[in-house]
Amino acid sequence: MFIRASYPVNSDCDDLLLKKNSELKTIVEEAGFNCPDRTKNAELRRAIWLGQENLRLDDSEIEVAKNDAKSIWEQLKKYMPLYTLFQSDRKNSDSDDEVQDPMRIAVREILGDPQIQAGLAEVTETVKARLDEVAQRTLEKLEEMNPAIAESLDPRLPEFASLKWPDVFKNVSITGDDDIPINKRGSGVKRLVLISFFRAEAERRQNAANLPDIVYAIEEPETSQHPEHQRALTNALIALSESQNTQVLLTTHSPEIVKRLKFENIILVSDQTPERVSPVLEQELPYPSLNEVNFSAFGEASYEYHNELYGFIEAQGLLEDYKADKLQREYIRRRRDHSTVRQQVTLTEYIRHQIHHPENQHNALFTPEDLSESIEAMRAFLK
Repeated sequence: MFIRASYPVNSDCDDLLLKKNSELKTIVEEAGFNCPDRTKNAELRRAIWLGQENLRLDDSEIEVAKNDAKSIWEQLKKYMPLYTLFQSDRKNSDSDDEVQDPMRIAVREILGDPQIQAGLAEVTETVKARLDEVAQRTLEKLEEMNPAIAESLDPRLPEFASLKWPDVFKNVSITGDDDIPINKRGSGVKRLVLISFFRAEAERRQNAANLPDIVYAIEEPETSQHPEHQRALTNALIALSESQNTQVLLTTHSPEIVKRLKFENIILVSDQTPERVSPVLEQELPYPSLNEVNFSAFGEASYEYHNELYGFIEAQGLLEDYKADKLQREYIRRRRDHSTVRQQVTLTEYIRHQIHHPENQHNALFTPEDLSESIEAMRAFLK
């Protein structure tokens, strides 16, 4: 990890972050720099930097892994949104994160409330003050027995920011009937708990103010769910995403979920080249079509989508324009009296006739490649 900053490159002070308290004190004392509080490294560094005539500041990358990176991250993460991932693969242990996480998210958000933070800070200071009294009394008695050892000891008490308050509530849980943990129930029941959590969160966050930023990431929310529950969950996630300071990310293989999303909110991740990640754009039909979404997202060429496109072109009175200049192929049409007649038709008509008249066995069946080609031709025409 690195921090990029405007930092001194003067060799007399460019490595202060790596020096210990005793080394910093030596520099301050030898140079005669003014530093009233010599117990804090930050104050000692400040005194040295202020005392230098030429810091020679320059954009620098400072490696913090050599320092107290954990402490630095504790400060930085105050500015980060809360993030939680609901995984599709579960450990199925008594502390199954998928079930416990809704409660843990609530704990983290509750503890982030400024009023509660102020109360916890007050508790921390009270405990620290009493601990300091115990430490001082201990040092006093130690000094009576061995002054040299007593002088070398310095009680270190944890800062409020480093305390892990969420761990105090790490065993929060939801228990089912007869005290059976939810994680011991079926996957469907566990996902229903999540659905209910997201629905409740959507209502709460839409009606509340000054909530912390939060990112929900959900893997395959359709797992073990009836289509009706999939729709309820999707509606809840959409409502949640529309709340202030809230973002929702999900992965899915469910056409039912994809169909309920807006085109601009769908990203296709595939093994196709050259683009592995691409948007799915609303292009042809004037209404949300599951068949169109599946063709765009999964390359699924279906009879239904072919019929939708053909029907829309026909309804718009554009069929003759569409057929103009298209390559023709021979189609053998069977009359009602079972006689036949040969016609020249477009590939799209050839496929449509075969879809609607499967009883006519006089023609070679169109191929999946033919179906995709015809769909692409109608999509291009409508663009």
